[in-house]
Order: sequence, then structure tokens, then C-alpha cells
Amino acid sequence: MDNDKWYMRTAEDTLRFWDTSQDEGLSTNEVKTRLNKFGFNEMTEKAKTPWWKQLFAQFQDFMVLILLGATLISAFLGEYVDAITILAIVIINAILGFVQEFRAEKSMQALKKLAAPTVRVIRNGMLQQIAAKELVPGDIMVLEAGDKLSADGRLVAAQGIEVEEAALTGESLPVRKTPDKIYLENSPLGDRKNMVYAGTVVTRGRGRAVACATGMATEVGFIAGMIQESADEATPLEKRLEHLGRWLVWGCLAICLVVVITGVVRGEPLFLMCMAGISLAVAAIPEGLPAIVTVALALGVQRMIKRNAIVRKLPAVETLGCTTVICSDKTGTLTQNAMTVKCIFTGMNTYELTGSGYDIKGEFRLNQQVVAPAADKQLVNCLEIAALCNNSVLKRNSVSISGLWRKSNDSAWSIEGDPTEGALIVAAAKADVWRENLEKNKLRIGEIPFESDRRRMSVIYRQGSEYWLYTKGAPDTIAGLCKYYHNGRTETPISREILAKLAQANDEMTSRSLRVLAVAGRRISKAEADHPSENSEANLAFLGLIGMMDPPRAEAKQAIAVCKQAGIKTVMITGDHRNTATAIARELKLYDENKNKALTGQELDNLSDEELAKVVDQVTVYARVSPAHKLRIVKALKKQGHIVAMTGDGVNDAPAVKEADIGIAMGCAGTDVTKEASAMILADDNFATIVAAVEEGRGIYDNIRKFIRYLLACNTGEVLTMFVAALAGLPMPLLPVQILWVNLVTDGLPAMALGVDNNDPHIMYRPPRHPGESVFSRGLSRKIIGRGLQIGFSTIFVFSLVYYLKEDLALARTMAFSTLVFSQMFHVFDCRSELYSVFEAGLFKNKFLVFAVLCSSLMHIAVIYNPFLSNVFATVPLSLTDWLLVLGVSGWTFIVNGFKYVFLRRYVARALLNR
Repeated sequence: MDNDKWYMRTAEDTLRFWDTSQDEGLSTNEVKTRLNKFGFNEMTEKAKTPWWKQLFAQFQDFMVLILLGATLISAFLGEYVDAITILAIVIINAILGFVQEFRAEKSMQALKKLAAPTVRVIRNGMLQQIAAKELVPGDIMVLEAGDKLSADGRLVAAQGIEVEEAALTGESLPVRKTPDKIYLENSPLGDRKNMVYAGTVVTRGRGRAVACATGMATEVGFIAGMIQESADEATPLEKRLEHLGRWLVWGCLAICLVVVITGVVRGEPLFLMCMAGISLAVAAIPEGLPAIVTVALALGVQRMIKRNAIVRKLPAVETLGCTTVICSDKTGTLTQNAMTVKCIFTGMNTYELTGSGYDIKGEFRLNQQVVAPAADKQLVNCLEIAALCNNSVLKRNSVSISGLWRKSNDSAWSIEGDPTEGALIVAAAKADVWRENLEKNKLRIGEIPFESDRRRMSVIYRQGSEYWLYTKGAPDTIAGLCKYYHNGRTETPISREILAKLAQANDEMTSRSLRVLAVAGRRISKAEADHPSENSEANLAFLGLIGMMDPPRAEAKQAIAVCKQAGIKTVMITGDHRNTATAIARELKLYDENKNKALTGQELDNLSDEELAKVVDQVTVYARVSPAHKLRIVKALKKQGHIVAMTGDGVNDAPAVKEADIGIAMGCAGTDVTKEASAMILADDNFATIVAAVEEGRGIYDNIRKFIRYLLACNTGEVLTMFVAALAGLPMPLLPVQILWVNLVTDGLPAMALGVDNNDPHIMYRPPRHPGESVFSRGLSRKIIGRGLQIGFSTIFVFSLVYYLKEDLALARTMAFSTLVFSQMFHVFDCRSELYSVFEAGLFKNKFLVFAVLCSSLMHIAVIYNPFLSNVFATVPLSLTDWLLVLGVSGWTFIVNGFKYVFLRRYVARALLNR
């Protein structure tokens, strides 16, 4: 029998082959050995482009190739200094471009690592969560609904597990799996019900499987992961800029051709004018704009990572700035996800519990008096079912402990598993009720898993010759399944009076913002225990109501307030009772019954899509909804023209997350399926992180507009300088090597520094940006053209003035050269804000920009006063008077704004003193 045909082996045989057990798993040392033997569980990536090829690609641009050709011609004609200088500038520009692209690639690789899937395994007898790449053959994988398989495996245990295998077989419906059967050698892959495969999704139930094939040895080893592909997607903004760039290229080439022809007609040497035309084209065409946009997006994404938002798809960064509605889950996102049981209603008494979080310290109080829980048999029964109908594990310092060690006070408690189930275990522990003690006499033999549509979960235990079914779930659901009421001693038929009493107790709890679960159970037959189904969950005996609270996050309340002032509507979506949901929403200032509506899932079902679209703008709370309702909510909001961000964690949330303009997956509680459908992952599952990401998204877009404004205005000024001089019959105001130098010192560091500028502190006071808005909207094109004209005519003015008054062409060119550079250095500070002057925005707040301008200024001064460089660039030293003219003409708007700023501050201060 071939070792890869695991479907032909029994579960026991497979475990023996891999020398493992489903309870203990592999040891740490054995894992290391198998990692060395089998390698990491990952797909073989296509070979990355070597760095030297990336660097060489910088010289393959059409304009750069022409410039290199011109360099060879210069050298052939004996102009060695010019040839060496131009070549040096080309190389420096290429290195800068390479560094930008290299940084962008590294940023994307960091994102892939952060978005890598994880898997739960049994190792050293403990449940652990590891990176999927560290999975090895023989590992025991623990599977639950929503998990995406990371390896091929042979099932060894299963409770109602179903797997969606469309990625492999094309079968759209989930397949029921069983570990008990074995199959013939020629059985089709889709018929192997005892196997699970990498890339498929668990849609229901739970189970365990021994990993049999990892990495390229799996059935889907030839498929590259989605995450690797997503980073290569061009954003809409990049596409628009690429289209703009094509128009700018042809426009600049036409102007450069006019400059060349005019100069030749006027008697300038053909070679000199050709070099000037090529240099001007290189300087004027913003060929690096798309690359700078990519770098700005990547750097912005890195900032988001520091704020716990992992962006998987770059277009989401742009869309974040347009968001008008954020639809958020309540539990764990708007709340702390640290459920704490506050009260228990047994039908006879209502007990209040003290304590917080997952600490097992706490008291039971009845009528404000501390009582011993063991004195009430009904209360103990209720807590026992809460502990048994449960899959969470209570840990201390991430380790499961028992016995006397529970009494120690030196460590913090935590929960591994569902927070709601964790709260139940903690409540039971406060009464000294522990699942492991109960299971000394009871053996769990089956489970009917929780599903959002069923709103309940059941487990089956055998105690001697008796079989028991224990159920927990939503009170209205459980009450509808109960035929009896258990008072701690006997069972009596449940009456309308008792149901009314239960409903009243439930309403009282939900009005206190408590989430309520009901517990019930009954004895069942062996036949029902052997073949459990939903039919077994009938004729139950009611035992109690348990009310728990997940307190709102303090930062969520502040974030919702920020959303309001930013023109973003926040919508809470939860499976909790309407009273619980609205109580939490009121506390978060999210819901006002006089202004807003709250809809339940049942009410949603009674509304047509058209009716829902009409009221969706008034609804801020959706309660008692299933994941299927989320898709309708997203579509209704989008139909009203909203840009929707939707959070999700379960596998059933994936369609809504994918449909939303920005799908947001929970990094802690989210399933792999939802993460892959999302555009962004919250590393901390915190609503405030979404708002922080929106702020960063707006800031990134602002920074892109800043350097677009700067680059295009400066390039316009350079082109106008040469074009107007040619039309006016003036000598060339700048030599080719000077034009290239301007491009190097002004377009490099300062432009990149704008890309990392701090966000405007008032950025979240603006309304959302329209997604169809042009990047040149809100007067940006007017500012670009206006400042381009000012830079160009300022340079021509200084050149003409000095040339005609002093009749010194070298001095005129040096001063025009300096005017062009420093006009752009002053302008880069203006570009920091579209709303405030440079002094209002803060002259020194962007330290990178100050450093970049300082470096560029020193580089320019060096080419004037260093004897070797001044000979290369044909410059002459400038006097103090020359500098005053250059700086005065270059920065007159800067100076005027400074005076205006100082005057206004004094005027306001004087007015305040005279009040």
C-alpha cells in the first residue's frame, strides 16, 4: 500500500505510521526533526527578481536610454566632463528609484508574513496555535467551523464535521466527513470522506486529523496563495496617474521639441539643443510618480500595522478615505471580549456574582448577602451544565492547571476558546465546579455544534448506563424546546406562568446590558446518544438563565465620537437580544431611540430589499441577526450610495465581508476564510483600530496629493523656464547638466519626505471623500498651474534681469539655476497643507522634510562654490546681493505669508487683551 493513500488506512494505522496520538500529538524535539526532513509547510514561490536585475531595470526607461546615448556622444566629441557628470546623475537617480522600489517590495513581504494563516494543533499534550508553515506530517490538527485546512490529513475524530471542497472537486455543497470508513484505491478524491485537504474549508462541526502531507506534497501544492497575488494589484489611483503620465509625456516631448527647434533656428549648436531637450524631458516627465505613490501607500500601510490594522489589498487604502458607514460586530470589537457572568436566575432565586474578567475570585450573593452556592442544588446543576456544555479551556499563564495550583495568587487567568463559554467556566469555577472533576464520572460521547442559525449547542454524556443531553443557547430558543422545569429536585411540566416568569427575568437581565443564555437538559436513550440530531434537542427540562456582560471598550466610545465628526455613520450588528444591543449602543452614544432605529433579524426578514433600503439610513443597531443578514445590510447601504466597511469573523460572514467596499476581518477571532475575503485585518479586533485606519487612509491620500502638487508644479516651472526663453529669443537660461541637477536635488528627497508627512490634526473633522473624486479636485490643478507659472516666470525674470544689466551669461545662468532650485525648496513647505499656510501648519513639524531641504540646499551650494563642481556645472560664485535677489524672488510668497502670520497673531493677541 502506498504511503500517500491514507484514505485506504484506518485512523489507528495512520496514527501508528506517523508515531503520534490524537491526545498527545508530537513532542517539540520530534517537530524539529520533521521540519528538517520535510521542510516548511508552504508553497514554492516563483523565483524573486535578483536585486541586481531590479537595479539594471532602472536604466531601461526610454528617456534614460536616450540620455545614456547622449552621454556616449558627448564622450565621443571630447566633452568628457559633461559625459561623466550626466552619467553620475543618471546613476544616482537610478539608485534612488531602486531604493524606493526595494522598500515597497519589503513592505509588501512584511504584510504577507503578518497575514499568514495559523492552525491549531496538539503538541506535548497541549492545544497550541502555530503558524501554518510550521505544521509537519504527524501533527494532530484541531478543526472547527470556519477553519481553512493548511495540510492534507486523515480524520481520526469528528463530531458532525462538514467540509467545503469546491477548490478541489468543484462540488459546491459541503461534504459530510467521517473517520470510521476506509476506501478503495481508485476512489475519486471527492468520495474520500475520511480525508481533509489543504485549501478546503470546515463549514460545520469539529474534529481532529493527523497531517499526512504538507507544502508541495498536498493536493493543492501547485496553487499559489491568494495573499501572494494581492500585493501586485495596481490601485485605482496608480492607474489614473499612469494614464495622466502618458498625456504629460507627449505634452512635455512636444514642448521640448519646440525648445530644440527654436534654439537651433536662433543659432545654438544642434548637439547642445538636443542635449537640452533631452535633459528637459527627463526633468519634466514625472516618470517616478507611480513609484512614489506605491512607496507612499506601502509606508502608510506600515504605519497602519503599528496601529494594528493589516491591509491586505492596497486599493483599500484609498477606499478608507471614502468610507461613510462602518458596520461593526459588537462582541470583542465594540466591547472588551472579556465576558463576565453577573447574575444567574434559577427560577427560584436570582444570584448576583462578583469579580471581573476571567479571574476565578468572586462571590455569590442572594439579596445582597454572600451565600454558599453548594447550598442550592438548582444553582449547582445550572453551573455543571454550563461547564460541561462547553469547549473553552481556563488557563493560567497559558497553561491548563488543576488541583491546589488553582488556589495560587501569582498569575493571571485567561481563556482559550469562545469568550462566552469562558465566562461560564469562570462562573462555575467560582462555585468550585470544574469540568475535569465532573468528567471523572461522566464521559462526553457526542456533540451537536453551535451554529448561528440554530442559536444553541448540545453535548451528550454517558454516566454509567445513563445518557444525558445538555444544551445551552438563546433563551427564547431554549424555552421553545423545553417541556419541563427543573427546580433542583424534581421536574414539573412547564406552564405559561413559569414561561412568563422566565421571560420577565430575561427582560430584566437584557435591560441591564447583559447577554443571557439559557441552560437545559434531559436524559436520552442510547439510540439517541449513538445518533444525535437536532430532534434530540426536544422535551428538555429548563434549569436556569445566566446573564453576562461584555463591557464596552472605552476607546470604542471615543472612536465613535470621532466617526460622527468625520461624517461616518457607525452601525452595530450583533446576535444579542435587542435590549442588550440597544443598552450597549446607548452607552457608546451610538443609539438614541428618538432619532435612530433598531431592527431585529426577524424584522429584517419581514422587509423587502426596497423597504430595507428606505429605512437603512435610520438604523444604527441590528440585533438578533445571523451572518446571512449582513449581506442584505451591506447591499442596502451600497444601494443608498454609501461606501461600506463591514467587519466579520465567522465563515458565514465571508460573503458580506467580500461584498463590502472594505471587508474587515478579525485577526484574533476571525477565521481564515473571512481573512482571505477581507481587504483589511484587525490585529486586535478593536473598533478604534478601524477608525485609526480610516484616519491613516485619509492621511495617505493627502500625502499623495501633496507630492503630486509639488512634483507637477516644479516640473511645470522647469518646462516654462526653457519654453518661454526659447519663444522670447533669450539664450538658454539653463544648461543640460544644470537641468538634470535640478531634477535630482528637488524631485528626490523632498518629494519622498512629503510622502511621510504627519496627518493633519483636523483630518477627521472633514466629510468623507467621494470615491470618484479626481486627484486634482478641490483646486489642486489651479494651485499646480499657478505655482508652476510663478516658478517659471521668477526664473526667467532673474535670468533676464542679470543678463541684460550685467551682460554676464554665466552669472545669469547661475542665478536662474539657483532661483529655480530655491523656488522649489520654498514651495515644498507650502505643499504640506492645502488649508493652512506653512507657518500655521508648522514649519519644522516634518523633520524629514527639513532634513531633505537642507541636504538639497547644501548639494546645490556645493555646485556653486566647490571649484571642481562649479567647473562641471558651469557656475560662478554669487555675492550676498545676488543671493538676496535669488532668495527674495524665490520665496516672496513664503516671506509674505510669514509677515501675514506674525501680524495676525499679534492682532488677535492685542484684541484679546483689549476685551
